[in-house]
Amino acid sequence: MAVRFLSVTRRYPVDLCRLTASAVNRSVVGLFSTAAEHHSAGDDCHGDDGDEDHSHSMTHVRTLEMRARKLEEQVHDLTERYKRALADSDNVRRRTQKFVEDAKLFGIQSFCRDIVEVADLLEKVEEGDGAQQLTQYMAHIQGRLQDIFTKHGLEKMSPVGSTYDPYQHEIVCHTPAEGVEPGSIAVVKQDGYMLHGRTIRHALVGIAVKTQEQ
Repeated sequence: MAVRFLSVTRRYPVDLCRLTASAVNRSVVGLFSTAAEHHSAGDDCHGDDGDEDHSHSMTHVRTLEMRARKLEEQVHDLTERYKRALADSDNVRRRTQKFVEDAKLFGIQSFCRDIVEVADLLEKVEEGDGAQQLTQYMAHIQGRLQDIFTKHGLEKMSPVGSTYDPYQHEIVCHTPAEGVEPGSIAVVKQDGYMLHGRTIRHALVGIAVKTQEQ
């Protein structure tokens, strides 16, 4: 308070020697009243600043709460999407597995349907048929078999005269080169087969070799 009084006296200089005692008292009281008014005004300003800070803090808190709620909604939405995607993926996996199992079991049903026709032809062969008739009948069955093989991509190899291929042929013997180049395939002991270009049974072959007489 004394500091404020001195500050006020500097701003409002007073010649105390010319004043009476009562006048001095009145001047001092006035000066203190002025200082008090300045102090009250300062307190009021500080009070307004505090209210503004509090209002700003509340606004900031509400903003953060809104952001938090939005983030929670986004997390919940993403979680639900993930669960649905996981369920769909599991369903696709089960269907694919069932499809593969069915393909393994019934993938050759078309081939089997065709091959039973050959079985029907074989059952019709009778022991009393003549040799010529039987030969013709067997040739018909053989032709029907080849048609079925071709339809399903099964091809019989014809390696005679060709070069030995370890992926298609298996050497079981050697034979003199007669009519074929030495080192090539001269004879087939058992036919080989390919399915859509892939060897499923190697042909058992004999390789031609050059003899001393040759």
